[in-house]
Amino acid sequence: MTIAAVATVALLAACSSGSSSTATATSAAPTTSVCAPASLQTLTAGKLTVATGQPAYYPWVIDDKPEAGKGFEAAVAYAVAKQLGYADTDVTWVRTTFDGAIAPGPKTFDFNLQQYTITDERKAAVDFSSPYYTTPQAIVAVKGGKLDGVTTIAGLKDVKLGAGVGTTAIDIIKTVVGSEPAVFNDNAAAVAALKNGQIDGVVVDLPTAFYLSGVEVDNGMIAGQFPLSGSGDNFGLLLAKDSPLTTCVSQAVDALKADGTLDSIAATWLGSDAGAAVLQ
Repeated sequence: MTIAAVATVALLAACSSGSSSTATATSAAPTTSVCAPASLQTLTAGKLTVATGQPAYYPWVIDDKPEAGKGFEAAVAYAVAKQLGYADTDVTWVRTTFDGAIAPGPKTFDFNLQQYTITDERKAAVDFSSPYYTTPQAIVAVKGGKLDGVTTIAGLKDVKLGAGVGTTAIDIIKTVVGSEPAVFNDNAAAVAALKNGQIDGVVVDLPTAFYLSGVEVDNGMIAGQFPLSGSGDNFGLLLAKDSPLTTCVSQAVDALKADGTLDSIAATWLGSDAGAAVLQ
């Protein structure tokens, strides 16, 4: 990261609140926090540019309108912005593809939310904030299909599973199930293949599985969720490699986690994971 040493020292004292700090009684002039809008090196001075997918789906963004602040990731974005000292009107939304945002190079955003799991491979090309959500992966299937009644990982050996390109679901299918996944351009293409009978199940994160099984797939069901491995899939805000914003954004996320804001947002928009049995 490219924050100067003097900024790092100031972070320890001033950045956790996400707002400008005033000088002490003995100071002659106010001191501005390096994590305040006036100091942050955003794409547009005094503004925060946030990216999501095109389109962005429920429950992450409601009605494909992130600017409304409805949906888990839309709400998280505005909470982070507020923690950093930005008004809602200072937040600008742009759209990117999932894969394109991970690629090395300049970014059109300050941070991006598209359920990006933090991995060492991705960290070679981009930065991530502290995790804002942890989720297991789950399988969406059709009632009456091959996966109906399967309760174990061993029972997945003879079924065809699909996943979106660039997602950690591909690794789950390869390493946990031990089979070769069918890889699609995105989750929508994988769901289309499920509907057409080309595959038996789609592996996605659990909240997306609830949406797909309840809304997108006729007679849809969650065949089961995979056991959490370690701390599970950790979603992080994605930033450009060595972004000067990474430290401040991470501290904003940490503060929202500590005060219960992230839990409250998750309860509002993601609901309960009841009904998705863990595959043994």
